[in-house]
Amino acid sequence: MTNVQDKIDSSEVKIDETLQRFADGFSYLRRSPILHTPAEDGVEFEDVSFPALDGVPLEAWYIAATGSNKLIIANHPMGFSRSGIPTHLQPWHADWAPSGNGFEVNLVPDYKILHDAGYNVLAYDLRNHGMSSAANGGVCTSGITEARDVVGSIEYVRSRPDTRDMIIGLFSRCMGGSSTFRAMQRYPEAFAGIRCLVSPQPVTTRLIVERRLGVMGLAAHLERFSTYVRLRTSVGLEERVPREWAKSVSIPTLLYQVRADSLTDPSDVQGMFDNIPVADKRLLWIEGTTARWDGYLEFQRRPVPMIEWFDQHMA
Repeated sequence: MTNVQDKIDSSEVKIDETLQRFADGFSYLRRSPILHTPAEDGVEFEDVSFPALDGVPLEAWYIAATGSNKLIIANHPMGFSRSGIPTHLQPWHADWAPSGNGFEVNLVPDYKILHDAGYNVLAYDLRNHGMSSAANGGVCTSGITEARDVVGSIEYVRSRPDTRDMIIGLFSRCMGGSSTFRAMQRYPEAFAGIRCLVSPQPVTTRLIVERRLGVMGLAAHLERFSTYVRLRTSVGLEERVPREWAKSVSIPTLLYQVRADSLTDPSDVQGMFDNIPVADKRLLWIEGTTARWDGYLEFQRRPVPMIEWFDQHMA
């Protein structure tokens, strides 16, 4: 009986250690480096920095399109930087390859496409990501504190003499999209005059965590994991609710999502879309893949629907 009990105890200890490590990595994200710049695509850019709403210094590129009065503000998914994520390299590969996302996402071609389409671009790193400053103890909150970065980016372009009168659209990816929804809930006045939003793959954190735990064989331990995240960040999974925040979206919005994404469920984005209370909205599904990363590469592969959305609403 003792041997059996020892095995059970040992197994439980290993499960707990794994959950604790995952909670550490989820709460204090490994930063993705800036491995690419617009110069690789022959696009001139300016390194800039600006404060978030609460003063956290954020790092960015500003890409000017000569003669254009239209500007796109772009952010990025959780764990990425403005240049993407090197998931083809370790240790990022080990984290994401089990879910079918073990290949690199380079976001820089997106900025060239926008620039060539006649848009000025501000692409920035969210707090605790890329080269932006650490904040809130270095923890990620899935959009709750990151919403202040969204507002800071808008205030920045409205303060620059060369951009303050430009027509503004938002390109908010994944957690960047959730952060934008949250910012619209908390700081609606900041979005006065913003023309439109394109948001690939916003996701409810609880769902993606549940799927990742499932890949690890630990789906039954979701609530314990949520407790460990709360102990590290003060914010449990139940408070990270972009579907609720979507009810505050007030501008024309285009969402797109890998339908068979192995890390989420189509009902999640559908629920966000349904909750957006504006008539002018659209949801596009990406078919033929289960890799979430393909959703982040969709813009550079098939940019026409997104460019048309920006063109229509920023004319």
